[in-house]
Amino acid sequence: VQLVESGGGSVQSGGSLRLSCVVSGVTYSNYFMGWFRQAPGKGREGVASIDRASTTRYADSVKGRFTISKDNAKNILYLQMSSLKPEDTAMYYCAADPVWKGANWYLGSKYQYWGQGTQVTVSS
Repeated sequence: VQLVESGGGSVQSGGSLRLSCVVSGVTYSNYFMGWFRQAPGKGREGVASIDRASTTRYADSVKGRFTISKDNAKNILYLQMSSLKPEDTAMYYCAADPVWKGANWYLGSKYQYWGQGTQVTVSS
């Protein structure tokens, strides 16, 4: 199983970025997918998740600004980030697991597979 993120970069506050995560080695459409982030000196934070029915869940800190989506035909997970703030600066990771998570979507320990991360830096 391999997850490869891309799309990170440096933007100014208020800007936008779209992260991508290409998934290989699993039946992607059946998996529970999530985006997480970790800022320097802070713990890992669940950002958003999407399940096989395309039901989405978001952290309160990103609701209304970030959108998670997936393309099952291409095996790609996306995170569209808008109205970015300096506090969004972090390494962003995608994660996958075959078990549905529901309300526990934000717990990183529940995900079996992880990408290597892509850095997002937002300047004020």
